[in-house]
Amino acid sequence: MIFWIATGIFIVSFGLIITERLDKTKVALAGGGLMMALNIVSQHEAFYDRKYAIDYNVIFLLFGMMVIVNILSKTGVFQFLAIKSAKLVRGRPVWILVLFTGITALFSSFLNNVTTVLILIPVSLLIADELQIDPFPFLLSEIMASSLGGTATLIGGPPNILIASKVQLTFMDFIYHLTPAVLFIFSFFLLTIKLLFGKRFRVKEEVRQKILTINEYEMIKSYRLLIKSLGVLGFVIPGFIFSSRIHLEPATIAILGAAVLLIISKENLQHVLRELEWSTLFYFIGLFIVVAGVVKVGLISLLSDSMISFTKPDAENMFVTSIIILWFSAIASTVMENTILIASVIPLVTDMAQTLLPSGPDLKSIIQHSALMPVWWSLALGTCLGGNATPIGASANIVTLGLAEKAGYPISFKKYLLYGIPLTIEMIILSTVYIWLRYYVLKFYL
Repeated sequence: MIFWIATGIFIVSFGLIITERLDKTKVALAGGGLMMALNIVSQHEAFYDRKYAIDYNVIFLLFGMMVIVNILSKTGVFQFLAIKSAKLVRGRPVWILVLFTGITALFSSFLNNVTTVLILIPVSLLIADELQIDPFPFLLSEIMASSLGGTATLIGGPPNILIASKVQLTFMDFIYHLTPAVLFIFSFFLLTIKLLFGKRFRVKEEVRQKILTINEYEMIKSYRLLIKSLGVLGFVIPGFIFSSRIHLEPATIAILGAAVLLIISKENLQHVLRELEWSTLFYFIGLFIVVAGVVKVGLISLLSDSMISFTKPDAENMFVTSIIILWFSAIASTVMENTILIASVIPLVTDMAQTLLPSGPDLKSIIQHSALMPVWWSLALGTCLGGNATPIGASANIVTLGLAEKAGYPISFKKYLLYGIPLTIEMIILSTVYIWLRYYVLKFYL
């Protein structure tokens, strides 16, 4: 009976979140509250138990980075870089498109995707307006690039943060395994958007010269705050890179960086805290408890057994499992919030590993088994990139389309799909090639 109640809460919660009938944070908290109220997961298990508890490393890593990014964004440095880049290519639209796409990917590798598009989309709309061209190629490319960039690092997005925490992976693990994949995919993506949109831009010389008259230095609102923010980032990013050597978790480094920046910046604490994405943090808290409930009652084990029967993996080769996970997570991400998906699939893969792989001294030795690592990287790639296919596949997509409509450039669902689906399929095919070549042809696991 408890099994079906927990499964029901899980399905109803995720159904409401996917259909957006109610705010996702309200649903997640209600689902988590029900799991505890019905004693499917006790309060002690939800808050403290090593197996079922809320992953506080994820929560505090997100919180710390939110504070740092919030203060850094007040400096205007991101807008400065965007305008500077446009001027460097002498206002040539196709090269502005390529540069803005690259900047978006770079920013998204250490900023939240939504934060990145909120910063860059208004600048892109301004540039397109000044050049009197259709902004759609800029908006589409930047949406795609934000997901690609976010895939490259541990802090690039919630899916990677969740995987890193559960599998106990380091910042450099993601740099070593996913950054090459992103660079490989991104090179083809840049070529594709240049072929798709390169011939669309016809700009008169006098119009192009308008861009060159914009003073990018006026975008910087506070040089003093910029220096302090970059100084803190100068310690935080290396801290992530060497976290395993200095024996500190990424969350600890992020919290310390946030605290230092709050002190030296002298920013109003209440204002900074008011602007943070609290709904995201509490959404994760509720989601962790909901997933803990179905893990505890055995639903995840049941799904794991089904996956084992279907893919027939073994301890030496999980190629089929890796590719199925890649494509399944990519397809599911087109309509499902990627944090829901990743939170559901991680325990499934963990359970499968415990069933198939030789038992070690602890769980870490099992979930980090060399045969299983390609499955984790496949899950990260599929989950992060699949949401590009549809306007509702990721929060950054929804925010971008909202900004475009507000600026007078509405993008229809059909128009987005016409480009989004083929470009996403290209990315997942390239991801498949990368996984196959690196881990099963070259067998480059380390």
